[in-house]
Amino acid sequence: MFKKKKAKKAKKTKKAKKLKIKNSLKTSTKSVEKKSSVPGTDEKPEIKKIKKQPTEKRIYNLKDFVVYPKHGVGKITSIEKARIGEIDIQFYKILVEKEKLTLTVPINQQSKLRPISSINQINKCISILKTKPKIKRTMWSRRAQEYDQKINSGKIYELAEVVKDLNKNTDIIADQSYSERQLFEKAYERLKSEFEAVLKTSPEEVQKKMDKALGRANILGNTE
Repeated sequence: MFKKKKAKKAKKTKKAKKLKIKNSLKTSTKSVEKKSSVPGTDEKPEIKKIKKQPTEKRIYNLKDFVVYPKHGVGKITSIEKARIGEIDIQFYKILVEKEKLTLTVPINQQSKLRPISSINQINKCISILKTKPKIKRTMWSRRAQEYDQKINSGKIYELAEVVKDLNKNTDIIADQSYSERQLFEKAYERLKSEFEAVLKTSPEEVQKKMDKALGRANILGNTE
């Protein structure tokens, strides 16, 4: 009898243990379900906003002066529309007078265009022209490539640096080769045309201003 009672007790304890384990599993699954159902806990795919091209935000008007890096200062002569396939395209017609060239630039692809400089930027350029030229000891072919990149960068300060560094009428640079003179004249004319557009003065007045800053006025005066 004693043995039978002991066996019954053992069975009861085993059943009790099984129930506890089941109950604990149920509660854990419920808590997991609750956590997952809580708003904000699920991982949501990141939605990225499509950004518009920054250049599309700028609208130039008729007769505005703009700078196209590879060609210099140009004037917007017209804003036209054309249909290519089923797409309507609006574009600027830009006259680069110095090169006798007309550019066609779509309005939504005007990343290379920039407005002409401010008066403050022109004054900064004049102060750059007054500084001493920096002469590198590298081969001329490498320097010529660097100068050409600066000229076509469209950045007015870099353009002023090329003019200053290749200025032949200084104590440092006595003579210039043909290629040096070509690069100097190209940079000088680009800078001069932007000075004219910003300052709204005659080419002669702009040339005097630039030559004075470069220290060319006295030398040119002596040669005449």
